[in-house]
Amino acid sequence: MTGAALALVLGAAVIHATWNAMAKGARDPMAMLWWAGAVSSLLLAPPSLYVLARDGFSPGALPFVVATVILHSVYFFVLGKAYQTGDFSLVYPMARGLGVALVPAGALYFFDERLSALGILGIALILAGIFALHWRRGAWSEDALFKPGTGWAVATGFCIASYSLVDKAGVSHINPLPYLWTMMMGCCASLLPSVLARRGSLAREWHENRVAVLLSGVLSPGGYLLVLFAFRLSKAGYVVAGREVSIVISALIGSLLFKEGALGQRLIGAAIVASGVICVALAR
Repeated sequence: MTGAALALVLGAAVIHATWNAMAKGARDPMAMLWWAGAVSSLLLAPPSLYVLARDGFSPGALPFVVATVILHSVYFFVLGKAYQTGDFSLVYPMARGLGVALVPAGALYFFDERLSALGILGIALILAGIFALHWRRGAWSEDALFKPGTGWAVATGFCIASYSLVDKAGVSHINPLPYLWTMMMGCCASLLPSVLARRGSLAREWHENRVAVLLSGVLSPGGYLLVLFAFRLSKAGYVVAGREVSIVISALIGSLLFKEGALGQRLIGAAIVASGVICVALAR
C-alpha cells in the first residue's frame, strides 16, 4: 500500500468511527442515517454535477451505480437496526470484521488480486484483534450469537463486503465524486418509505439532534470518498483491511463514551489491530 493510499484509508477510518458513534447515540438511528444521507446529497450535488458536465457519464458505470445503490440501501437499513438493538463496541467490530474477512476472497475471485504473505498476516492480525475486542465470557454462546443485534451486525458485514467489491470496479468507470453522489441520492429515495413509516421520527431527530445530523452529513460521504480514491491506488483487500483501524476508535468510544466497559480488553485488541494495519501498510 502506498503512503498516499494509507493516508486516505486512515483518515477514512477516523471519520467512519466518528459518524457511526453519532448514529449510535441518536434517538432513532435510522432517521439519523437518512438525514445524514440527505445532507450529503445536497453538499455533493454542485461538485458532482460539475464533474459530470466535464467528463460525461460512461454507460459502463450504470450497472455499478445501480448495484451500489441497492447494496448501500440495505446496508443503511440493517446498520440502523443493529445500532437500535446492540452495543456499539460489539456491533461495529463484528460488522467491520466480517467485511475484512470476505473482501480479499471476493477480490481474488473477481479481480485476481493476490495478497502477499505480509498482507495476509496483516489481515489475520486484524481479525484476531477484532476477536479480542469482541470476546467476553459467554459472547459466543448461542444466546449471544443469535440475539437481534448480532444478527443485524452479520447482515451489515455481508453488505460491506458486497458494496466494497462493487465499488472497487465502479470507480474505474466513473469519477468517485458523482459515483458517491448518485449512491447517496438513491439510498435516500429507497429508504424514505421505511423512515416515513416511523411516524414523526424524521422531524423529532432533526429537532433534537440537528448538529449531529449536519456533522454526519459531512463526515459520512467525506470518509467514503477517501476510500473510493484509495481503491484507485491500492488493492481492495488492503484498503478494506487498513480502514478497520476504525475498530480501535470504535472500541474506545463504546467503552468510554457509551459506558460499555472492558477498557483494558479494548486496548489489547486495539494494539493487535494496529499491528495488523502496519503489516497491511507495508505489504506490496
